[in-house]
Amino acid sequence: MGKEKFLEVKNLRVEFGKKKKKFIAVDDVSFNIYKGETFGLVGESGSGKTTIGRAIIRINEISGGEILYKGKRISGQIDKDLDKEVVKNIQMIFQDPMASLNERAKVDYIVSEGLYNLKNYKDEEERKAKVAKALLDVGLLPEFASRFPHEFSGGQRQRIGVARALIMKPDFIIADEPISALDVSIRAQVLNLLSDLQKRMGLTYLFIAHDLSVVRFITDRLAVIYKGRIVELAETEKLFQHPLHPYTRALLSAIPIPDPRKEKAKVLKAYAPSIYEYSKDKPKWVEIEREHFILANEREIDEYRRILG
Repeated sequence: MGKEKFLEVKNLRVEFGKKKKKFIAVDDVSFNIYKGETFGLVGESGSGKTTIGRAIIRINEISGGEILYKGKRISGQIDKDLDKEVVKNIQMIFQDPMASLNERAKVDYIVSEGLYNLKNYKDEEERKAKVAKALLDVGLLPEFASRFPHEFSGGQRQRIGVARALIMKPDFIIADEPISALDVSIRAQVLNLLSDLQKRMGLTYLFIAHDLSVVRFITDRLAVIYKGRIVELAETEKLFQHPLHPYTRALLSAIPIPDPRKEKAKVLKAYAPSIYEYSKDKPKWVEIEREHFILANEREIDEYRRILG
């Protein structure tokens, strides 16, 4: 029995601007996310990872390719019923818990926004019960519903953001750098919360991050993105143990080592794309070994195969 394909991204392209000012943010990106897994998308700022998340949730329009959710195309023009299904079942947790919560609204309204939009409750009593349950699910007290966001810490605000997503009973959550704006001491709490919710509710995650040391502990498979293109994709542990692409190796070399002596002695690898000659032998997306994909040209593919033995 194979794994169930939950979300498929095929040859995705996202452009901003027009004609001379056109900017290609995502270029020919393809990957699958399987049901129940946490799929990581990692890369530096401006690499296009958030753009991909926003294209899946239909905030960003796509210029090419398609996105399939449970086998149905959800990119481009779709009918009203499917749009409603996407809004309910695919939710996003945003990076900055301060900016993504309406400061003038009470927590009760913030968490209920999705319910109001889809009229997803019978009466006021049911809505309030759903809010109380969502807050309890993320480790907050139901009485917090009557407070405003500025009365909470960063970690608590992010939990409110998670509760807002959970109240819709989604099966797929896009977590866009959900811990990067938080203090180090709070990060582990939010990661543990996401992991616990996944087990309890059978959730599937797309986890977007720039911090490789975090994604190692939460993701099952990992895609590395550079300037709008995925350069390597494999099971997380395999990618950490046997990185092939020079950009992946450069990212991994930048992870801090807890031992000060080893940290001082380590050699940082730099990725300089200008040294690679791609004018004649163009790179393509290939499966170099089972479930391990890489963007490489013929010469590089031969070299990687030799490394893998």
